[in-house]
Amino acid sequence: MRFKHVPEDFQVEELLAIRPAPRGTYPVYRVEKRGLPTLAVHDRLAARFGIPPGAVRFPALKDKDAVAVQYCTVDAPSASAWVSGPGFTARRVGFLPRPLSPRDLAGNRFRIVLRDLDPAEAPALRARWEALACAGFPNYFDLQRFGSWSQAFGFPGKLILMGDVEGALRCYLAEPLVGDPPPILRFKKFAREHWGDWATLKAHAPKSNLRSVLTYLCDHPGDFKKALNLVTPRVLAVWLSAYQSFLWNEVASRCLAGALSGAGVALAHLALPLGKLVIPRKPVPAELAARFLATEIALPSAKARPADPEVKAAVEEVLAEEGLSLSDLKARPLKHAYLGQGSRKLWVVPAEPHWLGDSEDELFPGRRKVALLFALPPGSYATLFLRLLSAGKSP
Repeated sequence: MRFKHVPEDFQVEELLAIRPAPRGTYPVYRVEKRGLPTLAVHDRLAARFGIPPGAVRFPALKDKDAVAVQYCTVDAPSASAWVSGPGFTARRVGFLPRPLSPRDLAGNRFRIVLRDLDPAEAPALRARWEALACAGFPNYFDLQRFGSWSQAFGFPGKLILMGDVEGALRCYLAEPLVGDPPPILRFKKFAREHWGDWATLKAHAPKSNLRSVLTYLCDHPGDFKKALNLVTPRVLAVWLSAYQSFLWNEVASRCLAGALSGAGVALAHLALPLGKLVIPRKPVPAELAARFLATEIALPSAKARPADPEVKAAVEEVLAEEGLSLSDLKARPLKHAYLGQGSRKLWVVPAEPHWLGDSEDELFPGRRKVALLFALPPGSYATLFLRLLSAGKSP
């Protein structure tokens, strides 16, 4: 089974919880993109409008390997009503009195095509689909969240929390992260070979924030803390969020393991590059599913003090394994980025699921394809849903 074989196989439409007005301070744009990450569209929009990147606000990020519709606001009331560029178009659909934020999103609607299926596989796939769509699944963060992970250094967000500013700076300038594009990976290879020769690195760095950081290091070699604070705050915030999401996954996995085992539900594991996460091997009892649906777990931070003893024990266990405590979950070396607050539902159930049918796969002769339609709340991952579906491990 394949998904995301071509961008059109993975279509996602952001759903707004608010309605833009005919007039207001901040124009709202409906952005359609193909084959581009949201951050690339963000920067291109700012350039096309001639405004600073900080004046463009997307409330959520979307993967590049998809056809996506999402919304943004710009701090430029007189900006043109329509703009386009390679891989995207943006059309003004109204105004708001403030920039868009994540709380303005109602969720995402997905239209997915699964390809390269054995003709005999469709009935079993449909049974797994119906079980997952009915019972739901663990609301883990999926791999897209962890593009800042380094095989050699781990999470730069963790390095920041531990006060290792040079290690975090190495991740920015020299260590390959799983989400780095090829040009950055090429520069980082060069940077590893010339670490400390800031003038040489500056001369070879792409035109970006990298040069600002290296310019400072040329004049202040060894002042890694100030250099790290010159990194784009958005990047630092993503780093911290990625590590916080990893911690949340580990806490949620332990909570699910205890609850499922206590209810006599056999466990399976979803293997990811960063570790294994618990999932139920078979459908969970209705009362247990209802309990999971009503459960929220706070994102780990210094201010989050779990009241539930099981969650508290899971947080302490995970942090101990990471060599941290709750008091360590503060980005002390940083001035303009910090760990976010809030909570996340432990379990998610797809809304409006529709099996749109199976047919011959025009891209793989002799094979079948299946089309699916469903919606998920903000922050939940369709790719995780599909991963569970393709693995045949329906909760």
